[in-house]
Amino acid sequence: MRAARLIKMVLLLQARPSMTGAELARELEVSERTVTRDALALSEAGVPVYADRGRAGGYRLIGGYRTRLTGLGRSEAEALFLSGLPGALREMGLEDAASAARLKVSAALLPSLSDAPHTAAQRFHLDAPGWYQEPGTPPLLPVVAEAVWRDRRIRAVYRDGAGAEVERELDPYGLVLKAGVWYLCARTAGSFRVYRLDRFVSVRPGPDGEVFDRDGEFDLPGFWAERAAQFARSILRTEAVIRVTAEGARRLPYATDREAARAALAAADAPDADGRVTLTLPVESVEVAFDQLFALGPEVEVLEPVELRTLFARTAERTARLYR
Repeated sequence: MRAARLIKMVLLLQARPSMTGAELARELEVSERTVTRDALALSEAGVPVYADRGRAGGYRLIGGYRTRLTGLGRSEAEALFLSGLPGALREMGLEDAASAARLKVSAALLPSLSDAPHTAAQRFHLDAPGWYQEPGTPPLLPVVAEAVWRDRRIRAVYRDGAGAEVERELDPYGLVLKAGVWYLCARTAGSFRVYRLDRFVSVRPGPDGEVFDRDGEFDLPGFWAERAAQFARSILRTEAVIRVTAEGARRLPYATDREAARAALAAADAPDADGRVTLTLPVESVEVAFDQLFALGPEVEVLEPVELRTLFARTAERTARLYR
């Protein structure tokens, strides 16, 4: 543990001209007294760490010293490719590995490029969760993430859609973060399925920490895209016949399922004398269709089903009475 901290201290000093004891203590998560002892240990080992005294003092490396301890370990290299997802790294327990990897990359850069990591981080940032959501981290995510990295078979208990607890033996292939929600893509009984991590009740290693043979043909992005499209189509179990204005047609893909709206508009007949288009739109349910289409206001008129049209009419009457 101390050896790793000493290496990190050297890399920090190599990446910056000088650092105070307080700054090093904060980065290394130790006391300033420990920083002093570590600096002395490095100096005794032949690393030219120099301590400047006084208010503006700090620690620095003498004479352009550069360590060759910049080789990336496997976990650090893997974490580096996820370094644009700081929240995801933190939730999976990989933040320290990513930090070490970034330090090693910074240490390997020429002095003229030493500010590259900082300038990039100040210009690009990915915030995965959607607006108006309070994303929660599934407590079992680090355990599952470790199994994914190591190709370790797991036995998981999760709650299905009906709330019943089910136990499965899973080969965890990959994790997906979608709009702030974590999903596990896993193989079970010879087929691939998708599980929400926040429904997992418990996870334990498979028999004797068994390692599964990963299918080299498995493509996580492609698999997820296909399953996401299948899911989007599967929930559209009802149809609504609507009439939209030109403005309603423009806004429809942003209010409902985008692909379903575009397909419905493409298949619609020519506009009527008033410029309105009648189309049949696949929707999830009457209730969901009402919530989605109501946002279009007078730009849409519901023709069928009757219960959806009635719901619009009653809501319009109540709204009119409220504003008289």
